[in-house]
Amino acid sequence: MVHTAFDTSQLITNSPYKIDAVESYGHNLLITSSDGCLRIYSPESIDSEQLDGGYGALELKKEAYVLQKTISGFSKMPVVAIEVVVSRQLLISLSESIAVHRLPNLEIVAVISKGKGANAFSWDDRRGFLCFARQKRVSIFRHDGGRGFVEVREYSVPDSVKSMSWCGENICLGLGNRKEYAILNVTNGTLSDLFSSGRNATPLVVPLPFGELLLGKDKIGVIVDQNGKLVQEGRICWSESPAAVVIQKPYAIALLPRHVEIRSLRFPYPLVQTVVLRDVRRLVQSNNTVIVAQDNDVHGLFLVPIGAQIVQLTASGEFEEALALCKMLPPEDLNLRTAKEQSIHIRYARHLYENGSYEEAMEHFLQSQVEITYVLSLYPSLTFPKSSTAAEREKFLDFIGDTSELSRASSDMSDDFASPASSPLMESDETSGLESKKMSHNTLVALIKFLQRKRFNIIEKATTEVTEEVVSDAVGDHTVSYETSRPNISIKGRLNNPNNSAARDMATILDTALVQALLLTEQSLAAIELLKSLNFCDVGICEEFFLQRNQHLCMLELYKCNTMHRKALQLLLELVEGSKSETHKAEIHQNFKPEMIIEYLKPLCESDPMLALEFSMPVLESCPTQTIELFLSANIPVDLVNSYLKQHAPNLQATYLEQMLAINENGISANLQNEMVQIYFSEVLDWQANLSSGEKWDEKTFSPTRKKLLSALESISGSKAEVLFKQLPQNVLYEEQAILLGKMNQHELALSIYVHKLHVPQLALSYCDRVFNSGLQTHSSRTYSSNIYLTLLQIYLNPQRTTNKFEKRINNLMSSANTSILKVSSWNLIKTKGGRLSKKIAEIEGAVDTRISPSSTDNGKSDGDTDDVVEEEGSTMMLDEVLDLLGQRWDRIHGAHALKLLPKETKLQNLLPFLGPLVKKSSEAYRNFSVIKSLRENENLQVKDELYKLRKTVVKITGESICSLCNKKIGTSVFATYPDGKTIVHFVCFRDSQNMKAISKGTHLRRQ
Repeated sequence: MVHTAFDTSQLITNSPYKIDAVESYGHNLLITSSDGCLRIYSPESIDSEQLDGGYGALELKKEAYVLQKTISGFSKMPVVAIEVVVSRQLLISLSESIAVHRLPNLEIVAVISKGKGANAFSWDDRRGFLCFARQKRVSIFRHDGGRGFVEVREYSVPDSVKSMSWCGENICLGLGNRKEYAILNVTNGTLSDLFSSGRNATPLVVPLPFGELLLGKDKIGVIVDQNGKLVQEGRICWSESPAAVVIQKPYAIALLPRHVEIRSLRFPYPLVQTVVLRDVRRLVQSNNTVIVAQDNDVHGLFLVPIGAQIVQLTASGEFEEALALCKMLPPEDLNLRTAKEQSIHIRYARHLYENGSYEEAMEHFLQSQVEITYVLSLYPSLTFPKSSTAAEREKFLDFIGDTSELSRASSDMSDDFASPASSPLMESDETSGLESKKMSHNTLVALIKFLQRKRFNIIEKATTEVTEEVVSDAVGDHTVSYETSRPNISIKGRLNNPNNSAARDMATILDTALVQALLLTEQSLAAIELLKSLNFCDVGICEEFFLQRNQHLCMLELYKCNTMHRKALQLLLELVEGSKSETHKAEIHQNFKPEMIIEYLKPLCESDPMLALEFSMPVLESCPTQTIELFLSANIPVDLVNSYLKQHAPNLQATYLEQMLAINENGISANLQNEMVQIYFSEVLDWQANLSSGEKWDEKTFSPTRKKLLSALESISGSKAEVLFKQLPQNVLYEEQAILLGKMNQHELALSIYVHKLHVPQLALSYCDRVFNSGLQTHSSRTYSSNIYLTLLQIYLNPQRTTNKFEKRINNLMSSANTSILKVSSWNLIKTKGGRLSKKIAEIEGAVDTRISPSSTDNGKSDGDTDDVVEEEGSTMMLDEVLDLLGQRWDRIHGAHALKLLPKETKLQNLLPFLGPLVKKSSEAYRNFSVIKSLRENENLQVKDELYKLRKTVVKITGESICSLCNKKIGTSVFATYPDGKTIVHFVCFRDSQNMKAISKGTHLRRQ
């Protein structure tokens, strides 16, 4: 990197006196010479009146200087160094001692006699500290703000000091003879050695603008921090060992034996410029100038304006240095600085892009804040909406051309910045020649990173505009075409809308290009995630792009995010069918399953249930369980789903209703439950007819549907049971008949089926238990509930008569289409002709109104005392079942009634399981009641005894006895005493107080 950073101008030519030291003050030069005089030089263009007008922040001028004033006797010996302290208007000079003068009139302020023989000094402007070195001692003085200096401290050092500088709270020393550097801690006086200054070079300590130090070591300038630690990458390599170094930000200027060398302070500290000047004695830094003093001449190195340097660096391709210099532009030129930085970033990015550094190029495009359309113009194979790409490009070129108006530093800069506008950014032949490279994998990866980093702000602006429009339309009572929950839903058709905003257009361009780039780099998963999130992809362009590359999943997400659910489901259905077909498997890279349709429909059930039902029908056969679970998990009305299933998949209707009922018993209405039972009923009838036709029917055969039917029949109503019962064939499906008869309160017929048709007494007993328990739950008469066991007992005792009348009763029930079913008492079915049995039945019927205890015993006559015969001719009593029933349910059967029904031939030994616990329970009840009676008698006696004691209480009335209510003496008045025997009141007072309590209590109750 070589460019002109400083312009050289000769300020003083052929001075008659040899120059010892030089310094600047305002636009004047202060020069001390060998004769001990101080001479003041000023520019030729400034007269004496202007000179007396003040100095302020004046700077040296690039013109010849003339002598204005000579101050004789400024020093007796040659001046080693002088320094102007602008903040305090002081001039510090080092000669035979250290003298301090007040500027601008050069009044003597102080002469530090202790500085006699000093060879170096350093000023700390922040604290007003002056340190100097003489022989092997370092002294520190403080300016007291007035006209003098106060000594602070003095330290001993191991060697004479050749160079020194403040570094924060410490002092860095360059020791001459030892040729070493050391850090002096002014707080405790400790000295820390650093490193050697080299074999030949003298120590050189130079403060840097950011607080670091530059220490010379032969041809190397080592950069250390304030504690002497080496800074990473802190080495400036000079051409030769420098005699002096000054800093003019952002450059370091070194005095070498044959020339002055200028290097950048940015790593790797490249050479910037070389100024050939020989026999240079002094190198001094001024405001905007570096003063170079020879024996009799003085030259000034004037910093070239930053803008002009930027133009030079940009033209030579040194973009990094040009960007670094942009940071130095003054804050008031913010627009100029921004324009320069953006232009340089763009040029640098184009340079990097064309040389294959794609990611670095995109980084600079980001920093340039250029529109994404400019970057996308480098990718001609990508398709994005034709909104305003060309217009944006022209706008950008105009912006670059206008930087000539912003530049106020150099006329050459405007030509440099306007140069891109004079030639197209991309020629057609260049585009065709580099197209293959620009669509390579690396270029697209770099573009993806660029777009992803730009995306957040662009999408945020676009979303904000959509939200504002939705709110505005809602307030204005307009039709809102956007869904507030998903702003990208309303992107469709927005590009053709003349009212579209630039932010949404840019978001559409960005997302459309990004999804293409992701797929071209085989990042299909990332593209799908982009489409799943908030996006502004153009539907038409992306749809065509996805179709060309068979990106079906991306197309599904594209439709989904734009609420094009019908198209998405149609495509998904085609893909599912295509996955099954061998001819289309080659075109479909992924195996699409029906479950994917179900997953798609899950969120759709709430927003569009009709569409969900429509597209769920094709997958019902392949995935019935998942589809029904979909209906169950959604909020689709059960009746609506049921009607759809009834029309399109009736074989799954029962399954849906079953699962719905399993989740929530109250989830479906009674009508749907009845419909489910009817479905089971029809299936069971068809199944039974098929088995009967093949002579394989057996009442003990149970299919899964029949089991479901039996379970469902338990919950139906009586009216529905009557309808179903009429549909049953007469001589089959006896268990179903029994359940339906039970619902119709035909308990005797139901029990007859269990006993005589199914021949399963245990089922009959279970039936009786259910009827008994239901009677307890409904708080019906216990006698009525226990009578069901007596009914079963009679069926066991009279099997022939029950069987004969069963067929007739069943036929009557099935044939009575318009007659309501009468509840027949189980006692009306069995009517014997005269005899003792009729009397027994009458007694049992009359006992319904009598409270019967299960533990009661029969005090009447036993069957052994009667002469009537219960058993009919040809009938066989089921005596074993009778005894089992009595033994198992003795606590639920009325003992006396059961004994009256038993035949007289029954042996008492066989009745022991029935009578034993019954008598035991009766005895226990009798004993318990006796105990209770005794306890109550004892309690009565205790109360009587307590009453007697209270009546024996003696109350003594004296003349001093006072009523507790009115506080008057009792005297001879009628009195009353409270139960404690101590509280005495007038009877009248007691009566009045009781009346008042009654009145207040009644008032309180009325208020409540």
